[in-house]
Amino acid sequence: MSFFNKMLATIGIGSAKVDTKLERASYYAGETIQGEVEVYGGNVDQQINTIYLTLYTTYVKEVDDRKVSVPYAFHKFKICNPFIIRSNETKIIPFSFKLPVDTPATVGNSRVWVKTELDIQSGVDSTDKDYIEVRPSKMALAVLDAAQNLGFRLRKAENEHVSYRFQRNYPFVQEFEFVPVAGPFRGRLDELEIAFLSQREGAVELLLEVDRKARGLGGLFAEMLDVDESHVRLTITEADLGRVEQRLQEVISRYA
Repeated sequence: MSFFNKMLATIGIGSAKVDTKLERASYYAGETIQGEVEVYGGNVDQQINTIYLTLYTTYVKEVDDRKVSVPYAFHKFKICNPFIIRSNETKIIPFSFKLPVDTPATVGNSRVWVKTELDIQSGVDSTDKDYIEVRPSKMALAVLDAAQNLGFRLRKAENEHVSYRFQRNYPFVQEFEFVPVAGPFRGRLDELEIAFLSQREGAVELLLEVDRKARGLGGLFAEMLDVDESHVRLTITEADLGRVEQRLQEVISRYA
């Protein structure tokens, strides 16, 4: 019977299982995530080589003239050394790790999840998947709030694949598309796109795309040729926190 159980365990039947329990389901980018991994022994004793917690998101990429959603693992954490899980035993392993400050916010189509991977020696690995809500970091939130205060309304948010020259840590950037519904830019702009090129503690690097509203025949031709769009890079630091709205307005006004 023991031999038969071992044989079944090697193909995943009666093998050890894993379940991750997070302290909560919502976090700000840059916060610490705490929780426990529960490992349940199967029908036989098994060696667990390690347990990994991996952060995943998705981004949109154009392939053969169509947009596809691509899963992407952007951070991986090892939370234990090898151990033996006995038959029918339960082990609880606490963990703690910092959610990277440049974790995409879960707005629009963006999703973030924690995948737990139980690496079982001579067996089928067990996994668990937990979605989390990620709110923007303090710096990113200051930028998004400033855009809203200037009369812009969020229309779309997405992680989009970018060319190599725009890549920092990831092959994508998170882009927020706004339309002016009030304030100084209503009637002057068609839209404003804010892409977060990079984030670190105390600073964000932005790429703004200012899409001017077509005016007259000349404006119409400019819009057809896409020359009505201006791109500008902007870095916001903690020293700017009291005047993010002012800085955004100054930059946008130069191209509106």
